[in-house]
Amino acid sequence: MSSTTKKVALVTGAGTGIGKAAAKALLQGGFAVVLTGRNQDKLDRAVHDIGGTNENCLALTCDVGVPAQVKELFSAIKNRFGRIDVLFNNAGMGAPAIPMEELSYEQWMNVVNANLSGAFLCSQEAIRMMKAQSPQGGRIINNGSISAHAPRPMSAPYTATKHAITGLTKVISLDGRPFNITCGQIDIGNAGTEMTIPMAAGIMQADGSKKAEPLMDVDHVGQAVLHMAQLPLESNILSMTIMASKMPFVGRG
Repeated sequence: MSSTTKKVALVTGAGTGIGKAAAKALLQGGFAVVLTGRNQDKLDRAVHDIGGTNENCLALTCDVGVPAQVKELFSAIKNRFGRIDVLFNNAGMGAPAIPMEELSYEQWMNVVNANLSGAFLCSQEAIRMMKAQSPQGGRIINNGSISAHAPRPMSAPYTATKHAITGLTKVISLDGRPFNITCGQIDIGNAGTEMTIPMAAGIMQADGSKKAEPLMDVDHVGQAVLHMAQLPLESNILSMTIMASKMPFVGRG
């Protein structure tokens, strides 16, 4: 087993978008970073793009909704670095924007497995490592989304799982107290990534109309995750909302 004097952070869904931005910020903040996702090529490109090296980054494929793969991921982290200090549960997906009654069970479960079961499984393994390591403890950060507060039309699986993430965050925060394990949630609205490009062209509103929505720089999200990650374990940001300032969320939009 090799080890590092750096703190170690794991980012799920790290090949693109918010995950990649968070990995970049954590790396620049002095963490050794493990990037995971389902596509090795995207992960390797992400390591290159954020300026990572074989010494400070590790890119490993994993479907976070599959228990055996999650166990293999954390075993590899333990073998390489010996510990984990931060887990950013970022991996997630949505379902087609169609009426709820037209969604298939498979479409529903794909989102549940990626967004909710994945966060649960990764948190389980992180907690086991954080309890056993010395010094004991660590931090879990969950990507909640604005949808943890207010849904978009025709988004039942995504919205339900993101509401559930709020409950999971609170339980981890509570149950982790005796072991110096903290947990917080970052709710992100309209970060400029590949997934949000359609928002600039027009996205469905609550009244059925389509309107373009403002976006923010995704690197601002990465910096927010880093801020949460760098706090001493005696302090915790339980809930943070970071959003494009003029997006239709506060009040009537």
